[in-house]
Amino acid sequence: MVMKTLGRRRRDVVAAAESEADADRWIELRGLHKVYRPRKSEPTHALSDIDVEVKRGEFISIVGPSGCGKTTLLKILAGLVPRSEGTVRIAGREVDGPLPEVGMVFQAATLLPWLTIERNVLVPAELQGLDKTAARKRAAELLEMVGLDGFEDKYPHELSGGMQQRAGICRALVHDPAVLLMDEPFGALDAMTREYMNLELLRIWRESGKTVVLVTHSIPEAVFLSDRVVVLSPRPGRIAEIADIDIARPRDLGVMASDEAGVHVERIRKHFTAHGVID
Repeated sequence: MVMKTLGRRRRDVVAAAESEADADRWIELRGLHKVYRPRKSEPTHALSDIDVEVKRGEFISIVGPSGCGKTTLLKILAGLVPRSEGTVRIAGREVDGPLPEVGMVFQAATLLPWLTIERNVLVPAELQGLDKTAARKRAAELLEMVGLDGFEDKYPHELSGGMQQRAGICRALVHDPAVLLMDEPFGALDAMTREYMNLELLRIWRESGKTVVLVTHSIPEAVFLSDRVVVLSPRPGRIAEIADIDIARPRDLGVMASDEAGVHVERIRKHFTAHGVID
């Protein structure tokens, strides 16, 4: 009973914050810096002076050379890593820890091997004390949306890598977050499965209406998926450019090979070749 009451109170707070949030500044980063200060070595300046605004329902990708702070930036948005300086807000709320408005998809699906797919998807709802009946209904709807209906009682080892990642996306969405953060979720998949998952991700984004922030090492993937691409410089990560991707939607895989996409890819790639690094 206490868990359900706390869950209701939390959702009331979230709803109030979202109603006051500016849709053009659904995610807001101002003067963000991150410095890691280990006890036995020199400090590492990971991110410097990051200013970004993301609109509600936008699809944003973050690209940059290895070690430039892409994953750190995502973890700060998720409330998993504290910022050193600056302001971070999501849906009108200050990010000082994990927020119920945020769902996170990691590089690996990280499903719990002893739980069925349905139980894995329900984990965030259980942790937040959400209504069990409503959560099961939403889990079933999400699994159907990603083509995993009929696999509810399977275990992770019985699913392919792509299917596990789809289950991970369902888990991130089951508590109906305002924002979906994705850290290189398809990097371990083969090329054909990755292309299929890109199409699936666009469909899920379109049908769910969520705001998506994706970290990827692939510039073509970022261009194909995104409304805008945030390009980070080598460490410390600074914003080298925020590129508008003015390619009409809906998009199919043919867009990746188009001249229109190629112009954007080459424009972004020049930031890396200028520093002697590639994506």
